Amino acid sequence: MSNVGSKPSGMLLAGDASGQPALFEPDEIVAQERGSGRLAGLEITHVLARRIINPIPPGGPVSFRWSINAYRGCSHACVYCFARPTHEYLGLNGGSDFDRKIIVKINAVERLRAELDSPKWRGESIAMGTNTDPYQRAEGKYRLTRGIVSTLVERANPFSILTKSALIVRDKDLLVRAYEQSDVSISFSIGTVDEDVWRVAEPGTPPPARRLAAVRELTSAGIDVGVLVAPILPGISDRRDQLERTVSAIVAAGGTVHGTVALYLDGATRTHYLSWLAARDPVLHARYLDRYAGRTHLPDEYSVWIRRVVAEAVERAGGRPMRPFPIRPRR
Repeated sequence: MSNVGSKPSGMLLAGDASGQPALFEPDEIVAQERGSGRLAGLEITHVLARRIINPIPPGGPVSFRWSINAYRGCSHACVYCFARPTHEYLGLNGGSDFDRKIIVKINAVERLRAELDSPKWRGESIAMGTNTDPYQRAEGKYRLTRGIVSTLVERANPFSILTKSALIVRDKDLLVRAYEQSDVSISFSIGTVDEDVWRVAEPGTPPPARRLAAVRELTSAGIDVGVLVAPILPGISDRRDQLERTVSAIVAAGGTVHGTVALYLDGATRTHYLSWLAARDPVLHARYLDRYAGRTHLPDEYSVWIRRVVAEAVERAGGRPMRPFPIRPRR
């Protein structure tokens, strides 16, 4: 069902009474529709973005300056997703709304072309996948990420992509061209190959085996593919044998382990994750309440241990030494 031209009810996309700056003005909201087929269960809102290349404030959790996010919200529904609080800027919640109310910037490619052609643009690298996954389910229909990548390739503008989706293989032709002509970084997030953990913690993502197959296909095409082993979920995916199996699978697929990041809990992410954990494992939930009390992350000793275990596993598996990933844990 499509209601083209209607304003979505229950969404404060144009700001609210608290004075929150408007992300989208009312006349920028084009349509709302309920997904069907592969998008069943999703509510899709089409918007016209005022800009698509967004600056990232210095001193934050990332080391790059510019990003593109053609979609807001993410159907991957990872229980731990750090981007959940960003949905609250839209007047939506960071729980079920984040998983199923997806904002699609339908003019993303046109805006990108205009902004790249601006004399103010200096050709700096642009990151994708810094907020929500550029290859989530909606991309299969809207193909905005492919249009964005194609435009960046035409301009030989450097970029990076971080994804959990095997759909990226669809754009292998563009990625090979990009890799040959400019500074391009392609990375996957594979926190675990434990399928029991994957089913409950990342219900909307492709299985780890499919992501590993995508790593293998892209590396076979000559692309140096990185993998971030993250996030590590304490008491769920952090056993030594789990970490070692994950690293071994990544190295066998030809990927380079960029590093690892332990679970970070704050804002809507904290609320959603702890609620999920309470229903799944009350005993572990109680431990989390104790260990995460007054903090967003576990003590540094835990992260040091995780990095050491992963580094040792990389060496035993015969992988290349770990290289830093642009995203670093927030502090």
